[in-house]
Amino acid sequence: MVSILIPVYNRELIISETLESVLCQTYNNIEIVIVDNASTDGTWSIIQTYVQKDSRIKAFKNAANIGPVRNWKRCVDEASGPYAKILWSDDLIAPTFLEKTVPFLKDDNEVGFVFTGTEIFYDSSNKKVNNYFIGQTGIYPSEQYVHGVLFKENYPVSPGCALFRLSDLKENLLVDIPNKVDSDFAMHAIGNDLLVFLLTTLKYQNFAFINEKLSYFRAHEGSISIQSNNGKLPLHYDLAAAYFIENFRPELIKKMNTKLWIDINKYSEAKKYNLHTIVNFYINNNNFSLDVMYLLTTMGKAYTVKLIILIRTVRSALHKRLLQTCGMQK
Repeated sequence: MVSILIPVYNRELIISETLESVLCQTYNNIEIVIVDNASTDGTWSIIQTYVQKDSRIKAFKNAANIGPVRNWKRCVDEASGPYAKILWSDDLIAPTFLEKTVPFLKDDNEVGFVFTGTEIFYDSSNKKVNNYFIGQTGIYPSEQYVHGVLFKENYPVSPGCALFRLSDLKENLLVDIPNKVDSDFAMHAIGNDLLVFLLTTLKYQNFAFINEKLSYFRAHEGSISIQSNNGKLPLHYDLAAAYFIENFRPELIKKMNTKLWIDINKYSEAKKYNLHTIVNFYINNNNFSLDVMYLLTTMGKAYTVKLIILIRTVRSALHKRLLQTCGMQK
């Protein structure tokens, strides 16, 4: 009934813990699809010991490293259940994760995905942070997720805390995302995960949320999110989001432009990735106007003052130019 998909590369120290969290599920009708992306440590040997103990595990190993997103895709291609759950090789799920998430998809064809509350825990300390708790357990309109994940906070971009239909993962997990700055999404893997959610919202009216801590994300030096700090992560999620809005939700372009403008000014690394102008986030869009109300409510007092000063400066310059033009005409 459920395919649990585990892409893995060089996780010999933690892969056993991840697999144990799957094997202790109270919902037993599962297959575990694990694809080793040509690990160079002892990961594959550990996987083999589990294959021998449990027939539900289907293990594959790539002959060469094919990059993270292509490895995710191979997991999806090898799966056979109507429902699928991506579990990153450094994360965990509670024993009742499947028991509590499966009914939302099984019983309601208008629910596109279901996600749960999450704990982010840090290997280097005892620090733990709860995340993605958006309200009471239940069904919510897909539009709430779209606006929540794009323009607010506390909505997941990673499917590690979610359950999908396998058919939607096959359709919506994009290996490459078209862009004009030659960003290689197949290799940096920042934004492909977000698009799985966003593209799925186009097909379903609702999503479901479970107000329980059933997912556990590990923060450590080897994770993509930790390695992609100082602006790389949010700017490339912005690039993926801009692709979605330009192609599927053009009515949100002004609001997206505003978010892009804020992030460009916030992160000094924007120029390094050629993402220092709004135009570079789109392929064909020619509308670069801003949503002023969203800008004022988002930026805070300090930035609002700077914006007012900027507007006054521009207005003064335009007024001066107008007077000079009139004088020349006279």
